Amino acid sequence: MLDVTSPDGRTFAERLRAGEPCYSLGIRTARSVDFVRMAASSGYDAIWIDLEHSTIPLDTTAQMTATARDLGLEAWVRVPEGDFGVIGRVLDGGASGLIIPQVETAEDARKAVSYCRYPPEGSRSHNALTSPFGFRRMDGKVRAAAANRSVFLQVLLESAHAIDNIDAIAAVDGVDAIGLGLNDLSANLNIFGDVRAEAITTLCRRAIEVGAKHGKLVIIGGLQGPDHYRELVDLGAAPYVFAAIDTDIFVDVLDQRIARWRAAISA
Repeated sequence: MLDVTSPDGRTFAERLRAGEPCYSLGIRTARSVDFVRMAASSGYDAIWIDLEHSTIPLDTTAQMTATARDLGLEAWVRVPEGDFGVIGRVLDGGASGLIIPQVETAEDARKAVSYCRYPPEGSRSHNALTSPFGFRRMDGKVRAAAANRSVFLQVLLESAHAIDNIDAIAAVDGVDAIGLGLNDLSANLNIFGDVRAEAITTLCRRAIEVGAKHGKLVIIGGLQGPDHYRELVDLGAAPYVFAAIDTDIFVDVLDQRIARWRAAISA
Protein backbone atom coordinates (compact mmCIF):
# COMPACT_ATOMS: atom_id res chain seq x y z
CA MET A 1 0.00 0.00 0.00
CA LEU A 2 1.31 3.41 -0.90
CA ASP A 3 0.51 6.27 1.43
CA VAL A 4 -1.33 9.18 -0.14
CA THR A 5 1.36 11.85 -0.31
CA SER A 6 1.89 15.34 -1.67
CA PRO A 7 4.35 15.93 -4.55
CA ASP A 8 7.12 16.54 -2.00
CA GLY A 9 6.46 13.17 -0.36
CA ARG A 10 4.70 14.32 2.79
CA THR A 11 1.65 12.47 4.06
CA PHE A 12 -1.66 14.20 4.71
CA ALA A 13 -1.06 14.11 8.47
CA GLU A 14 2.41 15.59 8.04
CA ARG A 15 0.98 18.46 6.01
CA LEU A 16 -1.62 19.17 8.69
CA ARG A 17 1.00 19.05 11.43
CA ALA A 18 3.08 21.53 9.45
CA GLY A 19 0.15 23.96 9.47
CA GLU A 20 -0.66 23.59 5.78
CA PRO A 21 -4.39 23.99 5.02
CA CYS A 22 -5.88 20.86 3.46
CA TYR A 23 -9.22 21.14 1.69
CA SER A 24 -11.81 18.39 1.84
CA LEU A 25 -15.03 17.64 0.00
CA GLY A 26 -17.81 15.77 1.77
CA ILE A 27 -19.96 13.31 -0.19
CA ARG A 28 -23.49 12.35 0.89
CA THR A 29 -25.55 12.55 -2.29
CA ALA A 30 -23.26 11.94 -5.27
CA ARG A 31 -22.99 8.38 -6.55
CA SER A 32 -20.49 8.77 -9.39
CA VAL A 33 -16.70 8.65 -9.35
CA ASP A 34 -16.88 11.60 -11.74
CA PHE A 35 -17.59 13.76 -8.70
CA VAL A 36 -14.27 12.61 -7.21
CA ARG A 37 -12.50 13.47 -10.45
CA MET A 38 -14.08 16.93 -10.38
CA ALA A 39 -12.80 17.41 -6.83
CA ALA A 40 -9.28 16.49 -7.93
CA SER A 41 -9.46 18.86 -10.91
CA SER A 42 -10.64 21.69 -8.64
CA GLY A 43 -7.68 21.24 -6.29
CA TYR A 44 -9.22 19.48 -3.30
CA ASP A 45 -6.85 17.45 -1.15
CA ALA A 46 -9.32 14.94 0.25
CA ILE A 47 -12.77 13.49 0.07
CA TRP A 48 -14.74 12.08 2.97
CA ILE A 49 -17.77 9.93 2.38
CA ASP A 50 -20.52 10.16 4.99
CA LEU A 51 -22.08 6.76 5.47
CA GLU A 52 -23.58 7.88 8.77
CA HIS A 53 -26.03 10.28 7.11
CA SER A 54 -26.54 8.82 3.66
CA THR A 55 -27.67 5.72 1.79
CA ILE A 56 -24.50 5.40 -0.29
CA PRO A 57 -23.79 1.67 -0.76
CA LEU A 58 -20.42 0.09 0.00
CA ASP A 59 -19.61 -0.75 -3.63
CA THR A 60 -20.02 2.92 -4.58
CA THR A 61 -17.94 3.92 -1.56
CA ALA A 62 -15.15 1.58 -2.67
CA GLN A 63 -15.19 2.92 -6.22
CA MET A 64 -14.97 6.49 -4.95
CA THR A 65 -12.20 5.86 -2.43
CA ALA A 66 -10.14 3.83 -4.92
CA THR A 67 -10.53 6.59 -7.52
CA ALA A 68 -9.55 9.24 -5.00
CA ARG A 69 -6.37 7.39 -4.07
CA ASP A 70 -5.48 6.84 -7.73
CA LEU A 71 -5.77 10.61 -8.18
CA GLY A 72 -3.65 11.39 -5.09
CA LEU A 73 -6.52 12.45 -2.84
CA GLU A 74 -6.93 11.32 0.74
CA ALA A 75 -10.04 9.13 0.99
CA TRP A 76 -11.79 9.03 4.36
CA VAL A 77 -15.07 7.36 5.28
CA ARG A 78 -17.31 8.19 8.22
CA VAL A 79 -19.00 4.94 9.15
CA PRO A 80 -22.47 4.67 10.67
CA GLU A 81 -22.62 5.06 14.43
CA GLY A 82 -21.76 1.78 16.15
CA ASP A 83 -21.17 -0.12 12.89
CA PHE A 84 -17.65 -1.34 13.54
CA GLY A 85 -18.13 -4.35 11.28
CA VAL A 86 -18.11 -2.18 8.17
CA ILE A 87 -14.64 -0.78 8.92
CA GLY A 88 -12.66 -3.65 7.42
CA ARG A 89 -14.80 -3.61 4.29
CA VAL A 90 -14.27 0.08 3.56
CA LEU A 91 -10.53 -0.29 4.22
CA ASP A 92 -10.35 -3.29 1.89
CA GLY A 93 -12.21 -1.18 -0.68
CA GLY A 94 -9.65 1.62 -0.65
CA ALA A 95 -10.32 4.03 2.21
CA SER A 96 -7.16 5.64 3.58
CA GLY A 97 -8.83 6.93 6.74
CA LEU A 98 -11.75 6.31 9.04
CA ILE A 99 -13.95 8.71 10.98
CA ILE A 100 -15.66 6.96 13.89
CA PRO A 101 -18.65 8.92 15.25
CA GLN A 102 -20.01 9.10 18.79
CA VAL A 103 -16.84 7.97 20.56
CA GLU A 104 -17.35 8.69 24.26
CA THR A 105 -14.85 6.58 26.18
CA ALA A 106 -11.32 5.24 25.89
CA GLU A 107 -12.83 1.78 25.44
CA ASP A 108 -14.76 3.06 22.40
CA ALA A 109 -11.49 4.41 20.98
CA ARG A 110 -9.62 1.17 21.62
CA LYS A 111 -12.38 -0.74 19.85
CA ALA A 112 -12.07 1.55 16.83
CA VAL A 113 -8.29 1.04 16.74
CA SER A 114 -8.75 -2.72 16.93
CA TYR A 115 -11.08 -2.83 13.94
CA CYS A 116 -8.80 -0.56 11.88
CA ARG A 117 -5.53 -2.43 12.33
CA TYR A 118 -4.24 -5.94 11.89
CA PRO A 119 -2.72 -7.95 14.77
CA PRO A 120 -0.75 -7.36 16.90
CA GLU A 121 -1.97 -3.72 16.86
CA GLY A 122 -5.60 -4.70 16.42
CA SER A 123 -7.95 -7.48 15.39
CA ARG A 124 -8.81 -6.61 11.78
CA SER A 125 -9.48 -9.71 9.72
CA HIS A 126 -6.91 -10.50 7.03
CA ASN A 127 -7.72 -10.38 3.33
CA ALA A 128 -4.85 -11.26 1.02
CA LEU A 129 -5.97 -9.37 -2.10
CA THR A 130 -7.30 -5.84 -1.68
CA SER A 131 -7.72 -2.68 -3.74
CA PRO A 132 -5.19 -0.53 -1.80
CA PHE A 133 -2.43 -2.96 -2.81
CA GLY A 134 -3.59 -3.23 -6.41
CA PHE A 135 -4.75 -6.80 -5.73
CA ARG A 136 -1.11 -7.90 -5.69
CA ARG A 137 -0.02 -10.92 -3.68
CA MET A 138 2.34 -9.84 -0.91
CA ASP A 139 3.95 -11.29 2.15
CA GLY A 140 1.25 -11.13 4.81
CA LYS A 141 3.44 -9.52 7.47
CA VAL A 142 4.66 -6.85 5.05
CA ARG A 143 1.12 -6.11 3.88
CA ALA A 144 -0.27 -5.91 7.43
CA ALA A 145 2.51 -3.60 8.61
CA ALA A 146 2.02 -1.31 5.60
CA ALA A 147 -1.74 -1.22 6.10
CA ASN A 148 -1.43 -0.47 9.82
CA ARG A 149 1.02 2.32 9.11
CA SER A 150 -1.10 3.89 6.39
CA VAL A 151 -4.60 4.02 7.88
CA PHE A 152 -5.57 7.31 9.53
CA LEU A 153 -8.03 7.06 12.41
CA GLN A 154 -10.09 10.00 13.62
CA VAL A 155 -12.41 9.48 16.56
CA LEU A 156 -15.30 11.93 16.67
CA LEU A 157 -16.36 13.41 20.01
CA GLU A 158 -19.87 14.86 19.94
CA SER A 159 -21.05 15.07 23.57
CA ALA A 160 -20.08 16.67 26.85
CA HIS A 161 -19.54 13.17 28.24
CA ALA A 162 -17.00 12.49 25.51
CA ILE A 163 -15.15 15.72 26.32
CA ASP A 164 -15.07 14.68 29.98
CA ASN A 165 -13.17 11.58 28.85
CA ILE A 166 -11.01 13.29 26.24
CA ASP A 167 -7.71 12.85 28.06
CA ALA A 168 -8.15 9.09 28.25
CA ILE A 169 -9.41 8.92 24.66
CA ALA A 170 -6.48 10.94 23.30
CA ALA A 171 -4.04 8.69 25.16
CA VAL A 172 -5.13 5.60 23.21
CA ASP A 173 -2.39 4.32 20.90
CA GLY A 174 -3.55 4.14 17.31
CA VAL A 175 -5.82 7.19 17.47
CA ASP A 176 -4.37 9.72 15.03
CA ALA A 177 -6.79 12.58 15.47
CA ILE A 178 -9.48 13.82 17.82
CA GLY A 179 -12.44 15.21 15.94
CA LEU A 180 -15.09 17.54 17.34
CA GLY A 181 -18.49 17.76 15.68
CA LEU A 182 -19.80 21.14 16.76
CA ASN A 183 -23.35 20.66 15.49
CA ASP A 184 -23.95 17.54 17.56
CA LEU A 185 -21.91 18.95 20.42
CA SER A 186 -24.01 22.12 20.56
CA ALA A 187 -27.19 20.03 20.39
CA ASN A 188 -25.92 17.92 23.28
CA LEU A 189 -25.40 21.11 25.29
CA ASN A 190 -28.93 22.28 24.38
CA ILE A 191 -27.61 25.25 22.37
CA PHE A 192 -28.02 23.67 18.95
CA GLY A 193 -26.54 25.75 16.16
CA ASP A 194 -24.77 28.22 18.43
CA VAL A 195 -21.37 26.80 17.57
CA ARG A 196 -19.56 30.02 18.50
CA ALA A 197 -20.95 30.08 22.03
CA GLU A 198 -18.37 30.48 24.77
CA ALA A 199 -19.22 27.02 26.09
CA ILE A 200 -18.31 25.50 22.71
CA THR A 201 -15.11 27.53 22.43
CA THR A 202 -14.11 26.37 25.90
CA LEU A 203 -14.55 22.75 24.87
CA CYS A 204 -12.53 23.37 21.71
CA ARG A 205 -9.73 24.88 23.80
CA ARG A 206 -9.82 21.86 26.07
CA ALA A 207 -9.61 19.46 23.14
CA ILE A 208 -6.72 21.37 21.56
CA GLU A 209 -4.78 21.37 24.84
CA VAL A 210 -5.29 17.64 25.34
CA GLY A 211 -4.44 16.90 21.70
CA ALA A 212 -1.16 18.78 22.05
CA LYS A 213 -0.39 16.90 25.26
CA HIS A 214 -0.75 13.53 23.56
CA GLY A 215 0.58 14.53 20.14
CA LYS A 216 -2.78 14.13 18.41
CA LEU A 217 -4.24 16.33 15.71
CA VAL A 218 -7.53 18.04 16.59
CA ILE A 219 -9.94 18.39 13.65
CA ILE A 220 -13.03 20.53 14.18
CA GLY A 221 -16.12 20.36 11.97
CA GLY A 222 -19.33 22.35 11.92
CA LEU A 223 -17.64 25.75 11.77
CA GLN A 224 -19.37 28.97 10.75
CA GLY A 225 -17.08 29.91 7.90
CA PRO A 226 -13.50 31.11 7.37
CA ASP A 227 -13.35 33.54 10.33
CA HIS A 228 -14.40 30.82 12.77
CA TYR A 229 -11.90 28.44 11.14
CA ARG A 230 -9.07 30.95 11.57
CA GLU A 231 -9.92 31.54 15.23
CA LEU A 232 -9.69 27.86 16.07
CA VAL A 233 -6.60 27.20 13.95
CA ASP A 234 -4.95 30.09 15.80
CA LEU A 235 -5.77 28.23 19.01
CA GLY A 236 -4.04 25.12 17.67
CA ALA A 237 -6.69 23.16 15.75
CA ALA A 238 -5.50 21.33 12.64
CA PRO A 239 -5.92 23.34 9.42
CA TYR A 240 -8.33 20.77 7.97
CA VAL A 241 -10.88 22.69 5.89
CA PHE A 242 -14.37 21.26 5.39
CA ALA A 243 -14.62 23.31 2.21
CA ALA A 244 -17.86 21.87 0.87
CA ILE A 245 -20.29 19.00 0.95
CA ASP A 246 -22.16 17.85 -2.13
CA THR A 247 -25.68 18.42 -0.78
CA ASP A 248 -24.90 22.08 -0.05
CA ILE A 249 -23.32 22.50 -3.47
CA PHE A 250 -26.28 21.01 -5.30
CA VAL A 251 -28.91 22.97 -3.35
CA ASP A 252 -26.97 26.26 -3.64
CA VAL A 253 -26.57 25.90 -7.40
CA LEU A 254 -30.22 24.88 -7.88
CA ASP A 255 -31.34 27.92 -5.86
CA GLN A 256 -29.11 30.21 -7.92
CA ARG A 257 -30.25 28.80 -11.25
CA ILE A 258 -33.96 29.04 -10.57
CA ALA A 259 -33.57 32.53 -9.08
CA ARG A 260 -31.72 33.66 -12.20
CA TRP A 261 -34.37 32.25 -14.54
CA ARG A 262 -37.23 33.69 -12.49
CA ALA A 263 -35.58 37.10 -12.53
CA ALA A 264 -35.01 36.93 -16.28
CA ILE A 265 -38.57 35.82 -17.05
CA SER A 266 -40.11 38.40 -14.73
CA ALA A 267 -38.11 41.13 -16.43
